[in-house]
Amino acid sequence: MMSKPAKWWRASAVALLSLSVVLVAVAAQVSPPNAASSISAAHHEISVEPSVLDRYVGSYKAAERVVLTVIRHGEQLVAQLTGQPEAPIFPESATEFFYKIVDAQITFVPDTQGQASALVLHQNGHNITMPRVDAVVAQQIAENIAAKVQGQTATPGSEAALRRLIAAIGTGKPNYDEMTPELADITRQQLPGLQAAVSGFGAVQSIEFRGVGNQGWDLYDVKQERGSLQWRIALDSSGKIAGALVTAGP
Repeated sequence: MMSKPAKWWRASAVALLSLSVVLVAVAAQVSPPNAASSISAAHHEISVEPSVLDRYVGSYKAAERVVLTVIRHGEQLVAQLTGQPEAPIFPESATEFFYKIVDAQITFVPDTQGQASALVLHQNGHNITMPRVDAVVAQQIAENIAAKVQGQTATPGSEAALRRLIAAIGTGKPNYDEMTPELADITRQQLPGLQAAVSGFGAVQSIEFRGVGNQGWDLYDVKQERGSLQWRIALDSSGKIAGALVTAGP
């Protein structure tokens, strides 16, 4: 029987960007214990004037239903992803910042006036550009997510998409045409580990919808022959799989 992954493999705040901004972390292992110290050692924190920090405050669109909001608390910038808690980011240059709770960095892209017109998230070998959006757009995205969370209704087609995804990963032949390009890219990279994890639990016996998470993703408990897994899945407006995350079940 396949043993369950270590506890830190379960979804937590440490998963931060990998499970949502990138929208793509299917079964990506999150940072293990004591990762913060090694991350900090790789970066040198400096001081940046509050007036510079103010240029970065605002909302940045990561995907159809995901916004990264940057807020200043005193001399500290924090970043908050849709459905997740705030997380501090620390400057290592006037435009480059890093997280301490996860191995990820942010580069702000200033316009000719010095105001950030976009940011780039660097994580897991990927560089994701997020353009700045105005408060009206950010508010509309937040309201759409809130409505879905309140409704607690699965997105039409998400269970069928999940069944196909699990079956395809188990055989090592995912249908990348059913995924957004970002998800397809990550899945290709993670496929050997994904296939081993999913197939190691055996055939699927049942899939039960558990509700909608804070980020608007559909949550499913998947019971298999040799254990259970919990999946989170998000479809975009065209019906493609925009995000998926699998963790050990209860």
